Amino acid sequence: MRSYVEAAVTLPRLHKITSKILDGLANACLAAAGVMLVFLIAIFGWLVFGRYVLNNTPTWVEQASLVLVVYITCLGAAAGVRGNTHLSIDFVREGMPEPFRTIFRYVADLFVVAFGAFMTYQGWGLVMTNLERAIPMIGLSESWRAAPLVICGVLIVLFSMANIVSRLFANDANEGN
Repeated sequence: MRSYVEAAVTLPRLHKITSKILDGLANACLAAAGVMLVFLIAIFGWLVFGRYVLNNTPTWVEQASLVLVVYITCLGAAAGVRGNTHLSIDFVREGMPEPFRTIFRYVADLFVVAFGAFMTYQGWGLVMTNLERAIPMIGLSESWRAAPLVICGVLIVLFSMANIVSRLFANDANEGN
């Protein structure tokens, strides 16, 4: 049986490893979104070329771009939660005295966790109810449009929980000094 001291040494090491994995996952989200953005630009180039040069407009571009925009947005939003670069209004929280500021940071994180869980639940419902419907012009299931909500929701929950744990480790390190 390991002692408490060994466990205290192991937890920070596990936290560092987990943080590196989650940072890699957030970077993979941004890389995938970047590749999709390049593809989105390329297919719009094809749309313009087809319409004005070939006089034959590719009709699938509009629907494909709508699907790509959802993926790009959701993956970017999830990575923003991990990097704390998402939209936030914090002037009220930051204007409060320190004990309240810390409490409100945790409350905000818990709201983000709840939002991610709700997004996952509702997105899953959309995925399951749209399996049989096809997206016009591209023939994919409408579930492909809702899948990013599930992916993003899961990542938001995961990244927000990791941010809470990181803040706890930072507070424990500050209290030890």
